[in-house]
Amino acid sequence: MAETQMTNLDIQCAELGREIAQISDMEEKIINAALTVLEEQGPYAMFLYLQARHSNIAAPMSSKTLPFLQRIFPDRLDKTDDILQVLKELSNDLDDLLFARDLLRTALSYARYHLKAKGGGTS
Repeated sequence: MAETQMTNLDIQCAELGREIAQISDMEEKIINAALTVLEEQGPYAMFLYLQARHSNIAAPMSSKTLPFLQRIFPDRLDKTDDILQVLKELSNDLDDLLFARDLLRTALSYARYHLKAKGGGTS
Protein backbone atom coordinates (compact mmCIF):
# COMPACT_ATOMS: atom_id res chain seq x y z
CA MET A 1 0.00 0.00 0.00
CA ALA A 2 1.31 3.42 -0.88
CA GLU A 3 1.66 5.99 1.84
CA THR A 4 -1.51 8.01 2.12
CA GLN A 5 -2.75 11.09 3.91
CA MET A 6 -5.01 8.89 6.01
CA THR A 7 -3.80 8.04 9.46
CA ASN A 8 -6.61 5.75 10.53
CA LEU A 9 -8.16 3.46 7.93
CA ASP A 10 -10.80 2.25 10.38
CA ILE A 11 -12.12 5.80 10.73
CA GLN A 12 -12.05 6.18 6.95
CA CYS A 13 -14.04 2.93 6.62
CA ALA A 14 -16.51 4.20 9.22
CA GLU A 15 -16.96 7.42 7.23
CA LEU A 16 -17.50 5.48 4.00
CA GLY A 17 -19.98 3.28 5.86
CA ARG A 18 -21.87 6.37 7.03
CA GLU A 19 -22.02 7.67 3.46
CA ILE A 20 -23.25 4.30 2.18
CA ALA A 21 -25.94 4.17 4.88
CA GLN A 22 -27.19 7.58 3.71
CA ILE A 23 -27.83 6.37 0.16
CA SER A 24 -31.50 6.76 -0.67
CA ASP A 25 -33.39 3.44 -0.44
CA MET A 26 -30.46 1.71 1.27
CA GLU A 27 -31.63 -1.15 3.47
CA GLU A 28 -29.83 -3.51 5.78
CA LYS A 29 -30.83 -6.50 3.68
CA ILE A 30 -29.06 -4.98 0.67
CA ILE A 31 -25.91 -4.47 2.72
CA ASN A 32 -26.14 -8.04 4.05
CA ALA A 33 -26.50 -9.42 0.53
CA ALA A 34 -23.60 -7.28 -0.71
CA LEU A 35 -21.45 -8.51 2.17
CA THR A 36 -22.26 -12.12 1.31
CA VAL A 37 -21.28 -11.65 -2.34
CA LEU A 38 -18.16 -9.73 -1.29
CA GLU A 39 -17.07 -12.58 0.98
CA GLU A 40 -17.85 -15.39 -1.45
CA GLN A 41 -16.87 -13.91 -4.81
CA GLY A 42 -15.03 -10.64 -4.13
CA PRO A 43 -15.41 -6.91 -4.74
CA TYR A 44 -15.91 -7.10 -8.51
CA ALA A 45 -18.77 -9.57 -8.11
CA MET A 46 -20.30 -7.44 -5.37
CA PHE A 47 -20.56 -4.42 -7.65
CA LEU A 48 -21.90 -6.57 -10.49
CA TYR A 49 -24.51 -7.93 -8.08
CA LEU A 50 -25.52 -4.42 -7.05
CA GLN A 51 -25.82 -3.35 -10.69
CA ALA A 52 -27.95 -6.38 -11.53
CA ARG A 53 -30.20 -6.52 -8.47
CA HIS A 54 -30.17 -3.03 -6.97
CA SER A 55 -29.45 -0.62 -9.82
CA ASN A 56 -30.73 2.34 -7.81
CA ILE A 57 -28.06 1.62 -5.17
CA ALA A 58 -25.17 0.63 -7.45
CA ALA A 59 -24.33 4.06 -8.90
CA PRO A 60 -24.32 6.00 -5.62
CA MET A 61 -22.40 3.22 -3.89
CA SER A 62 -19.83 3.21 -6.69
CA SER A 63 -19.48 6.99 -6.56
CA LYS A 64 -18.79 6.85 -2.82
CA THR A 65 -16.47 3.84 -2.95
CA LEU A 66 -14.39 4.83 -5.95
CA PRO A 67 -12.70 7.91 -4.42
CA PHE A 68 -12.07 5.93 -1.24
CA LEU A 69 -10.18 3.22 -3.15
CA GLN A 70 -8.33 5.81 -5.22
CA ARG A 71 -7.09 7.47 -2.02
CA ILE A 72 -5.93 4.12 -0.63
CA PHE A 73 -4.15 3.09 -3.85
CA PRO A 74 -3.19 6.42 -5.45
CA ASP A 75 -0.26 5.03 -7.43
CA ARG A 76 -2.21 2.05 -8.79
CA LEU A 77 -5.54 3.40 -9.94
CA ASP A 78 -6.26 5.61 -12.89
CA LYS A 79 -8.61 8.48 -12.37
CA THR A 80 -11.46 6.55 -13.94
CA ASP A 81 -15.07 6.76 -12.87
CA ASP A 82 -15.66 3.05 -13.51
CA ILE A 83 -15.59 1.04 -10.30
CA LEU A 84 -15.34 -2.23 -12.21
CA GLN A 85 -12.25 -1.04 -14.08
CA VAL A 86 -10.66 -0.01 -10.79
CA LEU A 87 -11.38 -3.42 -9.29
CA LYS A 88 -9.92 -5.14 -12.37
CA GLU A 89 -6.75 -3.14 -11.84
CA LEU A 90 -6.61 -4.11 -8.18
CA SER A 91 -7.00 -7.77 -9.09
CA ASN A 92 -3.55 -7.67 -10.71
CA ASP A 93 -2.08 -7.83 -7.21
CA LEU A 94 -3.64 -10.36 -4.85
CA ASP A 95 -2.51 -8.49 -1.73
CA ASP A 96 -4.12 -5.25 -2.93
CA LEU A 97 -7.32 -7.06 -3.90
CA LEU A 98 -7.60 -8.79 -0.53
CA PHE A 99 -6.81 -5.55 1.28
CA ALA A 100 -9.51 -3.72 -0.70
CA ARG A 101 -11.96 -6.53 0.10
CA ASP A 102 -11.18 -6.23 3.80
CA LEU A 103 -11.65 -2.46 3.72
CA LEU A 104 -14.97 -2.79 1.88
CA ARG A 105 -16.11 -5.44 4.37
CA THR A 106 -15.33 -3.07 7.22
CA ALA A 107 -17.10 -0.15 5.51
CA LEU A 108 -20.21 -2.23 4.81
CA SER A 109 -20.25 -3.42 8.41
CA TYR A 110 -20.17 0.19 9.55
CA ALA A 111 -22.93 1.02 7.06
CA ARG A 112 -25.06 -1.68 8.65
CA TYR A 113 -24.41 -0.23 12.11
CA HIS A 114 -25.27 3.27 10.89
CA LEU A 115 -28.55 2.00 9.48
CA LYS A 116 -29.36 0.25 12.74
CA ALA A 117 -28.52 3.40 14.70
CA LYS A 118 -30.94 5.50 12.67
CA GLY A 119 -33.62 2.82 12.77
CA GLY A 120 -33.30 1.70 9.17
CA GLY A 121 -32.24 -1.83 9.93
CA THR A 122 -34.65 -4.66 9.26
CA SER A 123 -32.93 -7.60 10.93
